[in-house]
Amino acid sequence: MIDNEVFYGKLRRLSLPIAFQSLMLALVAAADALMLGRVAQEQMTAVSLATQVQFVQNMILSAIIAAGSILGSQYWGKGDKETLRDIFNLILRFAGLLSLIFFSACEFAPELLMHIFADDSTLIAVGSSYLRIAGWSYLMTGISQSYLAIMKVTDHVKPCAWISSSAVVLNIVLNAVFIFGLFGIPKMEARGAAIATTISRVTELGLCVGICAGKEYIRPAWSRFLHVSHGLLRDFWRQCVPLMGGALFWGVGFTSYTAIMGHMGVDAAAANSVSAVVRDLICCACNGVGSAAGIMVGNELGAGKLETGKAYGIKLRNISYLIGFASMALVFAVTPLVTHFVILTEKAQGYLTGMMLIMGVYMIGRCVNTVTINGVLDGGGDTVFDMYSLAVCMWCVAIPLALLGAFVFHWPVLLVYACTCLDEVGKIPWVMHRFRKYKWVQNLTKEMKGVE
Repeated sequence: MIDNEVFYGKLRRLSLPIAFQSLMLALVAAADALMLGRVAQEQMTAVSLATQVQFVQNMILSAIIAAGSILGSQYWGKGDKETLRDIFNLILRFAGLLSLIFFSACEFAPELLMHIFADDSTLIAVGSSYLRIAGWSYLMTGISQSYLAIMKVTDHVKPCAWISSSAVVLNIVLNAVFIFGLFGIPKMEARGAAIATTISRVTELGLCVGICAGKEYIRPAWSRFLHVSHGLLRDFWRQCVPLMGGALFWGVGFTSYTAIMGHMGVDAAAANSVSAVVRDLICCACNGVGSAAGIMVGNELGAGKLETGKAYGIKLRNISYLIGFASMALVFAVTPLVTHFVILTEKAQGYLTGMMLIMGVYMIGRCVNTVTINGVLDGGGDTVFDMYSLAVCMWCVAIPLALLGAFVFHWPVLLVYACTCLDEVGKIPWVMHRFRKYKWVQNLTKEMKGVE
């Protein structure tokens, strides 16, 4: 039913730049962890815990961006550019407001935020100093991510990758300069990492605005920025609310995992911080394919080619298993390198080795669910299932088990960590059952004036 050459050509064209962009973003966290890890374990751990604030912001932001991307990919497939500009307006408004809220929290209550993740006074002090500076970067994140999202759905994924890569390279270079005090600049450690992040975000936003000024790019409709049709706004929130629920469940849940490990001691928190960096690096492949899946399926469904969209979804679901097992093998392969390179206490090294082995199995579920749920199902507008599955598997199973194991039964650190990885693997059968119902095979577009 589908042309494999066309399918794989489009998959490569979309997924590789997005995966590369995801990799470059993950390298920032890796650079922070490795560079600060060479300074002191407490510096690395404090920054890792502090960045959980941005993690929560990104989870909420991802719902806004994803809702715009779902509608945007279908209207782009249909050829309605004016409605796409209105969608751009919507995500800019809501993403900008969210960024302002998180910026304010980091500036005025950083100690309160750090108390959520740790009870060690040193970690709280270092993390708070980081948040006061990094909060300025959070202010710009929503705007730049809105631009990048629209660029992706309109087949400008290569400029997206170039923008993100440039910002990441700048961030890593400035990390080294400010953390270690190179070229006569005072050594600033965690504060230096925050300054580097802020400068790179300013650069990223400037590149987004500058590149999108080009004639072939979709830009916001500033003349009607505060005005949008009620029908489009209703469609946007119909997608966004379930995604928001799912993002909050997942984001707060993952933050809870980090908080639980943080309260099990500095060694456990340090090992968990390193394993999280490795996880984010290896997840880049499934992130790229997942984002490409949403765009590819959405384009076909929006163009009215429902059977082709369905066939694309089935093929992408099958590919997700291959990525999952390949990611598991990669985790196992890099474990000796990671444990050798990072400077940790002997106890933390033991925890890290065990966490990496557990995470290898977790990667199968993570890859399958990312491509199938966040790619295929969301691309067709079936956004409710993600929220339901997270509510049951994460909040009713994994988090209660981890909390009981850590604070009631006092289980070993690695057993508690295994509980935090349980939800992704455990829900695969449920995900496949939902997939085969094919509720996601639907055209979400409507006739709007301005169709080109």
